[in-house]
Amino acid sequence: RSTMRLSTFLALFRPALPLILGLSLGCSLSLLMVSWTQGDTDDPCGDELAKGGLFLGRRDAQRGGRDGAGEEDFQPRIVPYHKDPNKPHKKVLRTRYIHTELGIRERLLAGVLTSRATLSTLAVAVNRTVAHHFHRTFFFTGLRSPKVPHGMTVIAHGDDRPVWLMYETVRHLHQHYGSEYDWFLLAQDDTYMQAGRLSELVGHLSAGQDLYMGRAEEFIGGEEKARYCHGGYGYLLSRSLLARLQPHLDTCRNDILSVRPDEWLGRCIIDYLGLSCVEVHQGMTYRYFELGKNADPEREDSVAFKNAFTVHPVSDPNLMYRLHKRFSQIELQWTYQQIQDIQLQISNLSHLTPEGKAGVMWPIGINSPFKPKTRFEVINWDYFTEEHIYSCTDGSPKCEMRGADRADVSAILEVAVERLNERYQPQLRFRKRRLLNGYRRFDPTRGMEYILDLALEAFTQKGHSQVIAKRVNLLRPLSAVEIIPMPYVTEATRVQVILPVTAQDQDYVGNFLDMYVTNTLDTHDNVLLTFLFIYDPFDAQRVSQTDVFAGVKSMIGEVEKRYGDVKIPWISVKTEVPSQVKLMDIISKKHPVDTLFFLSSVWTEVNADFLNRCRMNAISNWQVFFPVHFQEFNPAVIYRDQQPSASSTFASESLRDGHFDRHVFDEACFYNADYMSARTKMAADILENEELMESMDVYDIFVRYSGLHVFRAVEPALIQKYVRRACNPRFSEDIYHRCVLSNLESLGSRSHLAMALFEQDQANST
Repeated sequence: RSTMRLSTFLALFRPALPLILGLSLGCSLSLLMVSWTQGDTDDPCGDELAKGGLFLGRRDAQRGGRDGAGEEDFQPRIVPYHKDPNKPHKKVLRTRYIHTELGIRERLLAGVLTSRATLSTLAVAVNRTVAHHFHRTFFFTGLRSPKVPHGMTVIAHGDDRPVWLMYETVRHLHQHYGSEYDWFLLAQDDTYMQAGRLSELVGHLSAGQDLYMGRAEEFIGGEEKARYCHGGYGYLLSRSLLARLQPHLDTCRNDILSVRPDEWLGRCIIDYLGLSCVEVHQGMTYRYFELGKNADPEREDSVAFKNAFTVHPVSDPNLMYRLHKRFSQIELQWTYQQIQDIQLQISNLSHLTPEGKAGVMWPIGINSPFKPKTRFEVINWDYFTEEHIYSCTDGSPKCEMRGADRADVSAILEVAVERLNERYQPQLRFRKRRLLNGYRRFDPTRGMEYILDLALEAFTQKGHSQVIAKRVNLLRPLSAVEIIPMPYVTEATRVQVILPVTAQDQDYVGNFLDMYVTNTLDTHDNVLLTFLFIYDPFDAQRVSQTDVFAGVKSMIGEVEKRYGDVKIPWISVKTEVPSQVKLMDIISKKHPVDTLFFLSSVWTEVNADFLNRCRMNAISNWQVFFPVHFQEFNPAVIYRDQQPSASSTFASESLRDGHFDRHVFDEACFYNADYMSARTKMAADILENEELMESMDVYDIFVRYSGLHVFRAVEPALIQKYVRRACNPRFSEDIYHRCVLSNLESLGSRSHLAMALFEQDQANST
């Protein structure tokens, strides 16, 4: 628990490894393992560690850094693994995170000095352009505006005097964040900052030395050699400088008179720390640009402008956004140029590889295509034209190209012609006539690949033209994978299972109840069940004489009798068209807004694995979950005259003899508040079209009327026995069509159906 291998310890300090290997350790050392402790100990190494001296020479290195001659040679003290058994044992206290124990801090914190008048204008522009690139950004002001802009951390000090604002800001940064960050950037709200370049700058600077870096300015009078950093262009303060400056802030506030806060801070640092503002340190230069009056960022093309970290003065928010657009274009151009340079280097070095020039993949720098090991891993090419695609999701041989597919094809056709013109101009100029053939496939190692046969009209410089056919290859590569932050969820959430039952489905309720009792009640899972009995008008009139659900209610009573503390309520509904929306409207009103619903079906086998995934994948105000259950094939087709083996149950084997039914949307996990929010947005459309409730299901409501993530994924723990569903023609054409397709595809696989047809033909021929 409190030990780590010496090799692991050395790996943690890899940057100082050459120094570590030459150390002469002054305490006993186990070559296999070392022990780390925090607390009192008689060992001299332990004493140093308890006093915070984890590294020998750290104070000397920092002191030398202030004098300009020290080096940061961090030398670790290693506590011996073996302890004296005669000494009393003391509890070891460990920090929660390793970066805390090793003293690792965040790199850069940005502080923006603003005012009540410019908080909602210039400060908002700073926040929208660069704040999200810094780890933390704070806005310091004297008096707070009545309404604080959304998404900004504003700290008001209660006094609008500029020097007082600077004093309070520096004191606040040291007091609250002095031990968490290595560098502090202070700037005014009329300063445009290139966050990426500033972060890269501090990444190359040593954090252990006192540094005051920015645009160096002379004091009024200009007699001294010392300089202060101009606040308009921003300046960097190291953590160690901030710590040394803290004891002198009160004295500086009382003794130094100045109307400019940046001059006041510079005078304080010079008088009490003996440091002057520098523009160059350790080979790194703080680059800035002074923006002229009525300057146009689009026309600025100087090297000083393109390389600037900060730009000042920015007179209005619109100019701030224009500067951000211009610098984004410059960064994009540099990125493209770097890609071309790297591709050229790869091409030049390719002849040194075993494969030679022939081994260079296209495009250069992109992963090579996926190589299948068996014929089952071959990625198919999909054929398409400008109007149709010949690989449809519903299995049709041909369907109209629309939506995202049409936009995708239009985009790649434009790119293909554009790249051809870039390559052959001015000798030739191309214009697209039509797409002859198109092929595409998605390679998980590269991205979307395209092969296009184009009919092009080629124009020469003399005005002659001719129609030619040209084949081009294109690749839309996969971009960098990004981890999306998700809200916190827990597996302890209660799940409210809703089970709609019609008169035709009641024969399957017994199996559902058996599985529910075994997997939830016996295991004391945090699950509740509610039945929703759906009566048609005829059965509803005869309910006093003959209740079609009397048998189901009797089974519910037996379960409640067996488990005395369990109650399974039911709700009766009369309707001719039992649409999901109508049923959920009734259920939603009877439960709190924070209820997690699992909308189930009588063929579903509820188990703990799925319920936990329901809890994890349904996130309030963020995501709803529609699992794709595994549907067994028709046993009459699969086994025919043979008896199914006992191993066909899925308890001990992987899924087989079935398929994931993507046509069914009956099962769903979502929170009541999310459903109510989407249902409220749907109300206006229902006033215009009353049949809308019957033509949509819950899935359609979330897709059309909510901004939530609709998560649709296969769920191997949700298994259903084969059943032929009763498709209600009163539903919409789309819902009815999906039901029919589900019944057809659930009959059997192609091989099973082919074998059944073969045996039938054999029987007919005899």
